[in-house]
Amino acid sequence: MKTYDEAAGQFYNKINISPVPLISWDIHSSNFLELCESGKDIFYMRNIAERNRWAYPKIDSEPLKHGGVVVITNPELTIVHITSNVASMTGYKPEEVIGNTPKIFQGKETDQKTLAEIKTAIQRNTSFEAVVLNYKKDGSTYNCEIKAEPIFNNRGQLVNYIAYEKEVA
Repeated sequence: MKTYDEAAGQFYNKINISPVPLISWDIHSSNFLELCESGKDIFYMRNIAERNRWAYPKIDSEPLKHGGVVVITNPELTIVHITSNVASMTGYKPEEVIGNTPKIFQGKETDQKTLAEIKTAIQRNTSFEAVVLNYKKDGSTYNCEIKAEPIFNNRGQLVNYIAYEKEVA
Protein backbone atom coordinates (compact mmCIF):
# COMPACT_ATOMS: atom_id res chain seq x y z
CA MET A 1 0.00 0.00 0.00
CA LYS A 2 2.92 2.34 0.70
CA THR A 3 4.19 1.93 -2.89
CA TYR A 4 0.72 2.71 -4.22
CA ASP A 5 0.51 5.87 -2.08
CA GLU A 6 3.93 7.02 -3.31
CA ALA A 7 3.03 6.35 -6.95
CA ALA A 8 -0.33 8.10 -6.57
CA GLY A 9 1.39 11.05 -4.90
CA GLN A 10 3.87 11.37 -7.78
CA PHE A 11 1.05 11.14 -10.32
CA TYR A 12 -1.10 13.83 -8.69
CA ASN A 13 1.92 16.10 -8.20
CA LYS A 14 2.66 15.89 -11.93
CA ILE A 15 -0.86 16.76 -13.07
CA ASN A 16 -1.25 19.72 -10.70
CA ILE A 17 -4.85 19.14 -9.56
CA SER A 18 -6.01 20.73 -6.34
CA PRO A 19 -8.17 18.63 -4.04
CA VAL A 20 -11.81 19.63 -3.63
CA PRO A 21 -13.49 19.49 -0.20
CA LEU A 22 -16.27 16.90 0.09
CA ILE A 23 -18.86 19.56 0.83
CA SER A 24 -18.33 21.09 -2.64
CA TRP A 25 -18.64 17.84 -4.63
CA ASP A 26 -22.30 18.42 -5.31
CA ILE A 27 -21.43 21.80 -6.84
CA HIS A 28 -18.39 20.65 -8.83
CA SER A 29 -19.31 17.05 -9.57
CA SER A 30 -20.63 17.96 -13.02
CA ASN A 31 -17.08 18.90 -14.01
CA PHE A 32 -15.34 16.16 -12.06
CA LEU A 33 -15.19 13.71 -14.97
CA GLU A 34 -13.79 16.38 -17.32
CA LEU A 35 -11.20 17.30 -14.69
CA CYS A 36 -10.13 13.68 -14.36
CA GLU A 37 -9.94 13.25 -18.14
CA SER A 38 -7.86 16.44 -18.48
CA GLY A 39 -5.52 15.16 -15.77
CA LYS A 40 -5.09 11.87 -17.62
CA ASP A 41 -4.49 13.70 -20.89
CA ILE A 42 -1.78 15.86 -19.35
CA PHE A 43 -0.18 12.78 -17.82
CA TYR A 44 -0.15 10.97 -21.20
CA MET A 45 1.23 14.02 -23.01
CA ARG A 46 4.03 14.38 -20.47
CA ASN A 47 4.74 10.69 -20.91
CA ILE A 48 5.11 11.16 -24.68
CA ALA A 49 7.40 14.14 -24.08
CA GLU A 50 9.60 12.14 -21.71
CA ARG A 51 9.65 9.03 -23.89
CA ASN A 52 10.66 11.02 -26.98
CA ARG A 53 13.04 13.24 -25.01
CA TRP A 54 11.53 16.50 -26.16
CA ALA A 55 14.06 19.32 -26.08
CA TYR A 56 11.54 21.34 -24.08
CA PRO A 57 8.94 19.11 -22.43
CA LYS A 58 6.52 21.92 -21.57
CA ILE A 59 2.93 20.98 -22.35
CA ASP A 60 0.51 23.89 -22.57
CA SER A 61 -2.58 22.67 -20.74
CA GLU A 62 -4.31 26.06 -20.86
CA PRO A 63 -6.29 25.23 -24.05
CA LEU A 64 -7.90 22.28 -22.25
CA LYS A 65 -9.46 24.68 -19.76
CA HIS A 66 -11.27 26.46 -22.58
CA GLY A 67 -12.51 23.45 -24.53
CA GLY A 68 -9.51 23.24 -26.82
CA VAL A 69 -8.17 19.95 -28.12
CA VAL A 70 -4.51 18.96 -28.14
CA VAL A 71 -3.29 16.65 -30.91
CA ILE A 72 0.14 14.98 -30.94
CA THR A 73 1.35 13.22 -34.06
CA ASN A 74 4.50 11.37 -34.95
CA PRO A 75 6.77 12.77 -37.71
CA GLU A 76 4.65 10.94 -40.34
CA LEU A 77 1.59 12.85 -39.04
CA THR A 78 -0.12 9.79 -37.56
CA ILE A 79 -2.05 10.83 -34.46
CA VAL A 80 -0.47 9.22 -31.38
CA HIS A 81 -2.51 11.15 -28.79
CA ILE A 82 -5.56 13.37 -28.83
CA THR A 83 -7.21 14.77 -25.74
CA SER A 84 -10.44 13.15 -24.60
CA ASN A 85 -12.45 16.33 -25.17
CA VAL A 86 -12.15 15.75 -28.94
CA ALA A 87 -15.56 14.08 -28.71
CA SER A 88 -17.28 17.31 -27.71
CA MET A 89 -15.71 19.19 -30.65
CA THR A 90 -15.89 16.54 -33.39
CA GLY A 91 -18.10 13.68 -32.27
CA TYR A 92 -15.17 11.27 -32.57
CA LYS A 93 -13.87 9.36 -29.55
CA PRO A 94 -10.08 9.43 -29.11
CA GLU A 95 -9.77 5.74 -29.97
CA GLU A 96 -11.47 6.42 -33.33
CA VAL A 97 -8.90 9.08 -34.20
CA ILE A 98 -5.62 7.67 -32.87
CA GLY A 99 -3.74 5.90 -35.66
CA ASN A 100 -5.25 8.15 -38.33
CA THR A 101 -3.89 11.40 -39.72
CA PRO A 102 -5.61 14.77 -39.22
CA LYS A 103 -7.09 14.27 -42.70
CA ILE A 104 -9.84 12.36 -40.91
CA PHE A 105 -11.38 15.79 -40.16
CA GLN A 106 -11.14 17.14 -43.73
CA GLY A 107 -13.73 17.00 -46.48
CA LYS A 108 -14.63 18.28 -49.91
CA GLU A 109 -15.09 21.91 -48.79
CA THR A 110 -11.84 22.09 -46.81
CA ASP A 111 -9.77 24.84 -48.45
CA GLN A 112 -6.95 23.29 -50.49
CA LYS A 113 -4.91 26.51 -50.44
CA THR A 114 -4.85 26.50 -46.64
CA LEU A 115 -3.92 22.81 -46.64
CA ALA A 116 -1.06 23.55 -49.06
CA GLU A 117 0.23 26.28 -46.70
CA ILE A 118 0.08 23.85 -43.79
CA LYS A 119 1.90 21.21 -45.84
CA THR A 120 4.66 23.71 -46.70
CA ALA A 121 5.10 24.62 -43.01
CA ILE A 122 5.31 20.93 -42.10
CA GLN A 123 7.88 20.26 -44.83
CA ARG A 124 9.96 23.18 -43.51
CA ASN A 125 9.53 22.01 -39.89
CA THR A 126 8.11 25.39 -38.87
CA SER A 127 5.20 26.40 -36.68
CA PHE A 128 1.96 27.48 -38.27
CA GLU A 129 -1.45 28.92 -37.46
CA ALA A 130 -4.49 28.42 -39.64
CA VAL A 131 -8.26 28.19 -39.63
CA VAL A 132 -9.54 25.16 -41.49
CA LEU A 133 -13.06 24.03 -42.32
CA ASN A 134 -13.23 20.59 -40.71
CA TYR A 135 -15.89 17.92 -40.59
CA LYS A 136 -17.43 16.30 -37.54
CA LYS A 137 -18.25 12.60 -37.37
CA ASP A 138 -21.87 13.35 -38.30
CA GLY A 139 -20.76 15.22 -41.44
CA SER A 140 -21.48 18.73 -40.18
CA THR A 141 -18.73 21.33 -40.52
CA TYR A 142 -16.95 23.63 -38.11
CA ASN A 143 -14.12 26.14 -38.34
CA CYS A 144 -11.06 24.85 -36.53
CA GLU A 145 -8.31 27.20 -35.43
CA ILE A 146 -5.02 25.31 -35.36
CA LYS A 147 -1.77 26.43 -33.74
CA ALA A 148 0.85 23.79 -34.37
CA GLU A 149 4.58 23.33 -34.07
CA PRO A 150 7.19 20.67 -34.66
CA ILE A 151 8.78 19.10 -31.60
CA PHE A 152 12.43 18.16 -31.62
CA ASN A 153 14.29 15.94 -29.19
CA ASN A 154 17.42 17.01 -27.35
CA ARG A 155 19.49 15.78 -30.34
CA GLY A 156 17.64 18.08 -32.73
CA GLN A 157 15.68 15.30 -34.43
CA LEU A 158 12.02 15.81 -35.29
CA VAL A 159 10.00 13.47 -33.05
CA ASN A 160 6.45 14.86 -32.92
CA TYR A 161 4.12 17.63 -33.94
CA ILE A 162 1.78 19.20 -31.42
CA ALA A 163 -1.35 21.12 -32.37
CA TYR A 164 -3.66 23.13 -30.21
CA GLU A 165 -7.10 23.26 -31.81
CA LYS A 166 -10.39 24.94 -31.01
CA GLU A 167 -13.66 25.60 -32.72
CA VAL A 168 -14.12 29.21 -33.81
CA ALA A 169 -16.99 31.14 -35.37
